[in-house]
Amino acid sequence: MNSIKKSTEVSGRTLTLEVGRFAQQASAAVLARYGDTMVLSTVTVSSKETTLDYFPLSVEYVERLYAGGRIKGSRWVKREGRPSDDAVLAGRVIDRSIRPLFPKTFKRDVQVVVTVLSVDGENDPDILGLVATSAAIAISPIPWNGPVSAVRMGYVKTDGKEASLLVNPTVAEQDLSDFDFIVASSREKTVMLEGGFCETPEAIVHDAVIRAKEENTKIIDLIHELAQEVGKPKMPVAEAGSLEELKTKILAGYAKEMEDVFSKHAAKETGSEEVAVLAQAIVVAYQNQWSIKEVETALDTLFKKKVRQQVLEKGRRVDGRALDEIRPIEIEVGILPRTHGSAMFKRGTTQALTVATLGTPSLEQLIESPAGEESKRYIHHYSMPPYSVGETGRMGVPSRREIGHGALAERALLSVIPSEEEFPYTIRLVSEIMSSNGSTSMASTCGSTLALMDAGVPIKGPVGGISIGLMTSEKKYVLLTDIVGVEDFAGDMDFKVAGTKNGITAIQLDIKIDGLTDEIIEETLEQAKRARLFILDKMQKVIGQPRKSLSQYAPKVQVVKIPIEKIGEVIGPGGRMIRQIIASTGTAVDVEDDGSVMISGTDAASVAKAVEWVQGLTKEIHVDEEYEGEVKRILPFGAFVEILPGKEGMVHVSQMSPGYVSNPSDVVQIGQKVKVRVMEIDDQHRVNLSMLFGQDAKKAPERRERTERPSFGRPQDKRFGRPRRRY
Repeated sequence: MNSIKKSTEVSGRTLTLEVGRFAQQASAAVLARYGDTMVLSTVTVSSKETTLDYFPLSVEYVERLYAGGRIKGSRWVKREGRPSDDAVLAGRVIDRSIRPLFPKTFKRDVQVVVTVLSVDGENDPDILGLVATSAAIAISPIPWNGPVSAVRMGYVKTDGKEASLLVNPTVAEQDLSDFDFIVASSREKTVMLEGGFCETPEAIVHDAVIRAKEENTKIIDLIHELAQEVGKPKMPVAEAGSLEELKTKILAGYAKEMEDVFSKHAAKETGSEEVAVLAQAIVVAYQNQWSIKEVETALDTLFKKKVRQQVLEKGRRVDGRALDEIRPIEIEVGILPRTHGSAMFKRGTTQALTVATLGTPSLEQLIESPAGEESKRYIHHYSMPPYSVGETGRMGVPSRREIGHGALAERALLSVIPSEEEFPYTIRLVSEIMSSNGSTSMASTCGSTLALMDAGVPIKGPVGGISIGLMTSEKKYVLLTDIVGVEDFAGDMDFKVAGTKNGITAIQLDIKIDGLTDEIIEETLEQAKRARLFILDKMQKVIGQPRKSLSQYAPKVQVVKIPIEKIGEVIGPGGRMIRQIIASTGTAVDVEDDGSVMISGTDAASVAKAVEWVQGLTKEIHVDEEYEGEVKRILPFGAFVEILPGKEGMVHVSQMSPGYVSNPSDVVQIGQKVKVRVMEIDDQHRVNLSMLFGQDAKKAPERRERTERPSFGRPQDKRFGRPRRRY
């Protein structure tokens, strides 16, 4: 195939899609370029059908450090290892944008591999990867109800004007933006949302979705143009297997048993064991006419249909709640005695235990990517073990789902975390999911707020979150607040919204249908706001504000700002001074290039001592200032007095007493506290001190003349400038 290129302008920059240059043996491959950022997206489909009961789609997002002209920093390992969390999240965004548009009966393995080839530091490769993937599937033989497109939306205030929406803001513009919002859509509907916000009002978020769809239409037209020229004929789609006879017999012969199982679903909000038992009984009754898998599929279909019918036709939910009713909420804080902060948030049978740990700034996480290195001082990790759903399973490396849910909870609180200047700590949150039945990520968000306040972290405001579900028919749709697992599996949407009382801080949308209308999105945001305010009220009744003091087990951290030219004085020759501070106080001392000195330790008094020491080393001393110091050394001509931690000056014998002093030890002793005055700072920055004050200080020069001892060597003849002879 010859190379074919198609281009369009997006936000003042050229987007180019190219086919035919690379990966000719893949089912389809598209090379995409935006600015100097380039990605290659390949899609490959298996030649055989699988026997799986789900669509086996995998999306791999591959970051190469060469894309940014970098070599891995490790001395021993230079090859890129397992995907970074950011790469996993980018792959999940692509997966969630394309998966709903594949036919339900298509069961062939499909693998998407997005490789980042070049990064210019201005244009993000993740959005480009999603666009390239959409184009690759569109021109491939894989049946798909696409294409879709995606843009990143920002909200930036420039030149003193009101903030305005930006499409695909550059990396520099993102630093100034109030939110980072990815919107993926088809020409008519929204298929995926992912974003973090700074307490943004719902109306602005909705406007951003509408604006993004307008820009996406332009890119979708470009993909259509490419597909018309190089697109391949689509594979036939198998018809859905007919189990109508089986369903009819189950409804006729097992109506009571099904109702019992359905009731247990409502009572326990679970019921998989009962379904398995009923399926086995049906297989035996019909003498293996149908397989256990076929019977379970039929039962699952019937259960989902009943759940949907009750909601859409009767307005009744599986557990009897109203459509906008939230399950009972239980909250506890300060559960774990030796942690820095802990909280339990329970909503129905969804339960999350979140623990906050505070560390020194040096414990921040360093992240290496093609765009460069960055650090994180606020980290959220999410863990969902198999027992949380009453099952056995694999433990160990976090799954992509766990990484994604942790990132969502982290993003939800990012805008309320105090700055490093306000709170110089590294903050790590871990959410342990004790029981899972609907929206554990939002339970983790609520638990995180509570744990942070229990730890005494001065967050800007509490954050709560809720998940809104959706069920649709040809004629109507119904929104469900706080969906449980059964409603999630049977429904069409899982729309998670987190925020404060002032606005939204995070959004994540997963759908199973071909998209959402603007009307559904607007209504969902408003319904989520009402639920969020209800949850925040419950949370604040338990703990209304962050605790006034940190846990006694948390490290004590203070930051001292010193002039850059004084860094050497704190470190000392060969690091002697900083080692002395660390050894004497038992604290950790880290000096940054900008003059920030981080001092941390478990004992507040030791930290205060180290802070005083560093401040003393860097304090500017001026003539006539008075200090109370400690005598550290005594020499024949005077004594050295420490006037500030690590800062000494000398008191000459002539400045110790109004009378003649022949031996300094007659006046002072080592360890004695004496009051001194700065008399002089010489050209070599040596400090000369005096113990004389008032009238005694005024007479000191005359006395020094009378008591001056002769210098060693031959005296000079003042008249001729040559040595005088002695007789």
